[in-house]
Amino acid sequence: MNRSVHFTNARLVCPERGEREGELLIVDGVIADGPAPADALRVDCRGKLLAPALIDVGVARIDRAAARAGGIVRVAPMPDQVPVLDEPGAVQRLALIGRPDLWIHPIAAATRGLAGADLAEMAICLSAGARAVGTGRGWIADSGVMHRVLSYARDLDAVVITHAEDGGLTRGAVASEGETASRLGLPAAPAVAEALAIARDLMLAEETGARLHLRAVTTAAGFALVRAAKARGVRVTCGITPAHLLLSDNAMSDFRTFAHLSPPLRSEADRHAALAALADGTIDLLCSGHDPRGPEEKRLPFADASPGAADAAALLALGLGLARDGRVSLPRLFALLARAPAALLGLETGALLPGLPGDVILLDPDAPWQIDADTLPGKAGNTPFDGLPVQGKLLRMWKGGRELV
Repeated sequence: MNRSVHFTNARLVCPERGEREGELLIVDGVIADGPAPADALRVDCRGKLLAPALIDVGVARIDRAAARAGGIVRVAPMPDQVPVLDEPGAVQRLALIGRPDLWIHPIAAATRGLAGADLAEMAICLSAGARAVGTGRGWIADSGVMHRVLSYARDLDAVVITHAEDGGLTRGAVASEGETASRLGLPAAPAVAEALAIARDLMLAEETGARLHLRAVTTAAGFALVRAAKARGVRVTCGITPAHLLLSDNAMSDFRTFAHLSPPLRSEADRHAALAALADGTIDLLCSGHDPRGPEEKRLPFADASPGAADAAALLALGLGLARDGRVSLPRLFALLARAPAALLGLETGALLPGLPGDVILLDPDAPWQIDADTLPGKAGNTPFDGLPVQGKLLRMWKGGRELV
């Protein structure tokens, strides 16, 4: 089998080296310098974008079709799997099932059964293939337990990935308090539930010296806390989904359950705060929050429907829209989608640099298409972006220099 691929006439986009016209060589699955071997497979990119393949942190389900459509070659699933990822056997099985096309980097449960009480066997789970530990969809209410989680993770040099909402305030709520929730008569929680959870976890991370990643920060108050903590030197990073950058709670106005998310969609003021946090670097990575839900979970009254959106297949196009609107540069976009997620998980990948894995995507940033919930690749199409015209299509994708078809 030919082990070398030579990309020519490419518009290269790299988080480390910026944007330029040129060529790229992959030899034995690794990006290489130097002249291309005579027998290398030549790929004429015809001026299209060649960029690092995406890494999606915090997916709820493994969805190969959606990942393939979105240019995603690595995913980090949350610990809320079946079974819960709180023991090494479950972690190891999940880490191996996707290869070679989709590499899975599990996030192990911080507590047994994600119950927020007894610590899980984090060290053994990390040795079995986990790349982080996390609280899953919920928040650890007991500060003593969270302190022990962070202290143990610090000693293991593992990042703790948390869901930042105070469960005491959000219990039973399906929306964020505000005009929309009041008008629709939906059970709602104050947006300060996020800031309370973030403040507590930041203080504990600062006290212990642990690495903390907030999976999705969505409120102005939350961003202010993260921004201030970073300035103090706290080892904190945060992510966000395209939904929380591009949509507000106005999207729920017709009771459309595709807009029932966790965290819930926030006010327009919070959405603008999210865009500001993206611009100033407070937000470190962009993730899909991929959580496919079928009609049996979504074709229900809003308050009874399950939260979640299936946005992995549209992640690339939605990100390109942010670049097209001038919110981020293309190199910064692929830092958010590839390099930063790789760094969070301790992976040496996510850039077009010699010695890194040949995980690359070829895309047409201008190709138009429309997001359609009925035809979106994946296990389900429950996206709040249903019907949205977008631009940017994946043309081809390679994992370790091997083309995925």
